Amino acid sequence: MSSATGTVIETEEHRALRAAVAALGQRYGREYLAKTAREGGHPVELWAEAAKLGYLGVNLPEQYGGGGGGIAELSLVLEELGAAGCPLLMMVVSPAICGTVIARFGTEQQKQAWLPGLADGSRTMAFGITEPDAGSNSHRITTTARRDGDDWVISGRKVFISGVDIADATLIVGRTEDARTGSLKPCLFIVPRDAPGFTRSAIDMELQAAEKQFELVLDEVRLPAEALVGDEDAGLLQLFAGLNPERIMTAAFAIGMGRHALAKAVDYAQTRQVWKQPIGAHQAVAHPLAQAHIELELARLMMQKAAHLYDAGDDTGAGEAANMAKYAAAEACVRAVDQSVHTLGGNGLTREYGLASLITASRVARIAPVSREMILNYVSHQTLGLPKSY
Repeated sequence: MSSATGTVIETEEHRALRAAVAALGQRYGREYLAKTAREGGHPVELWAEAAKLGYLGVNLPEQYGGGGGGIAELSLVLEELGAAGCPLLMMVVSPAICGTVIARFGTEQQKQAWLPGLADGSRTMAFGITEPDAGSNSHRITTTARRDGDDWVISGRKVFISGVDIADATLIVGRTEDARTGSLKPCLFIVPRDAPGFTRSAIDMELQAAEKQFELVLDEVRLPAEALVGDEDAGLLQLFAGLNPERIMTAAFAIGMGRHALAKAVDYAQTRQVWKQPIGAHQAVAHPLAQAHIELELARLMMQKAAHLYDAGDDTGAGEAANMAKYAAAEACVRAVDQSVHTLGGNGLTREYGLASLITASRVARIAPVSREMILNYVSHQTLGLPKSY
């Protein structure tokens, strides 16, 4: 099934990038990723090849080894890998969140130390914001950072943090001590994987994925002054510089997964014959697949709008659009996966066709990095001007 390329709003370079990434994805595919996950490994071959071709760092500045593009290009890469059945979840975290934050707010030393490695795939960085007791309320983050001479000392816990086992460091969101007065003042710190007092434990997930989830404990982790990214008083500006790309990339992840499932269903509906005709000839089969396709295309348009606004420097406009894109993409993905499974019937639950595991995976975009209910809260309050409900 061919993908719509959005000829009106995508450049020739974007279309060429789509085709090139799609070709890379087809060389690996769903079975490669599923086998990697079953064996407890990581998609190192695909990661390395994507890096070598310049796809991982396409959003990072050219002067630090990146492609000089933006989130528009990086989301395109993730979507096409997802459509091929082999999305790289760490793309959301390492180049999109951490790379963007360091590129925008990091010191020159931090940029030189991290961006070339993030761009060529030789270094990866995880992102730690979620806490056991804070949920979606970032104002309740209790991980604290206090000064001790020239150093910072950090203590706290994080949960559902992806890829910490393979990341060279984790970008940790903490709060300075005076944030206990009630005003949110998040700060971001680069915490090396082997920092004393920084421990991790794997969370046993039903989700079949190569990237593992971890609970982190920071017990009086001492860091040098240069571990702080950006300005201690910049607060939410720096935090959302990473969170908006995360939402856009999650949308790309969901759209790619939905496209992958839908392509399998369309192929099956064209070839599976009952009563001497393909099952796709029946509207009861064809119409829900057409509807799923429409919803995925609409979600992609909002994702492209969000990426455009973000890359243009409109953080406020991008925040609204990124939330909407993430919401629309997650809903479209879940419906596309569900309909694809139903189209295949019993075959939709077999390992051979690879759709059953997507039933769980597709729900991730509804839950993370922010739930659909919190997005509806945001839109009703911030966009529509209704009274705040949370």
